[in-house]
Amino acid sequence: MNVIISNKHQQTLEMLEIDVIKSLNGEFDVDDIISQFKNFYFQRMIIDITALKNYKDIKTLQKLSISLDMDKVILLLDDSVDDGTGDFLSKLVSMGIYNFTRNVDGIMYLYNNPNSYRDVAHIQQLDVNTTDQVSVNTTVVENIYTGTRIIGIKNVTKQTGATTLSYMMKKQLEKHYSVVALEVNKDEFRYFRDKNMYSVKDVELGNAIAKYNDRDVIIVDVNDSLQAESVCHEIIYLVEPSIIKLNKLMTVNPTVFKKIKGKKIILNQSILSPKDVLDFEYESGVKIYFNMPPLDERERSIHILNKFLVMLGFSKQQDSEEDNKKFNILGLFKK
Repeated sequence: MNVIISNKHQQTLEMLEIDVIKSLNGEFDVDDIISQFKNFYFQRMIIDITALKNYKDIKTLQKLSISLDMDKVILLLDDSVDDGTGDFLSKLVSMGIYNFTRNVDGIMYLYNNPNSYRDVAHIQQLDVNTTDQVSVNTTVVENIYTGTRIIGIKNVTKQTGATTLSYMMKKQLEKHYSVVALEVNKDEFRYFRDKNMYSVKDVELGNAIAKYNDRDVIIVDVNDSLQAESVCHEIIYLVEPSIIKLNKLMTVNPTVFKKIKGKKIILNQSILSPKDVLDFEYESGVKIYFNMPPLDERERSIHILNKFLVMLGFSKQQDSEEDNKKFNILGLFKK
């Protein structure tokens, strides 16, 4: 059964041919909505955005996204939220709100075909020039480097996939950039049988960096090398959020998250939902830069990996014609 919360668009929502278990009409504080429905079972909840007090304040919707399962919520937008820049929609996506539309047809489409991030990624603005960034999954593009960019990858929990991620990043980036990958003080790159991946010792690292300084990108699997960390422009810290690995990590190094707070922390091989990530951030006291699910290294192009590379400042993929047609159905693009 379904829930409808309406206000300005009550007549529009009454046209929906769906079973309704509970219906509210009026203007409500977001905390009241949360308290009523946080533990209430429903198939879908359709919310007229004008039914939320202070709905133009993105923090109101952020509260909603933290407390309710947004995979089940469809947001009916109002023209008043459109400032012509697409910034509002971008922030919705950043908070994990993927199901929104401006018309009845769009509601019914989402009712039967709920969006995932992949469906809305192309409307997310990758820009740091905003003074009102939301704190949930905010996408940030780093400054574009001139010359060779050196990116380090380091496991925080043991055996979290730095070697494989180095390979997959190199494989994806070399479609548009000249890339080489270096592994320090180990010899696992040889199993990939890739001519642009090399294993070096600490003492050889400086010469290797100099040798490949004509490349656009050098990816360094730093392992436990302090020297490798010192030569990187930036380091990606990988955490596998499984209970056993986290408990082992905190037993050995209980202050580890304090040491890497403010760094690029990636949940790698993660099956956590957006809500789980929020809980993780709260408990660990750190902000998660990206939630990376398990990847198939045999795939030629992986959408979620492309999204991660875009966050790092690399080329953005073009939207498909199919995506554009779909979002015209949802009424997100004005004619």
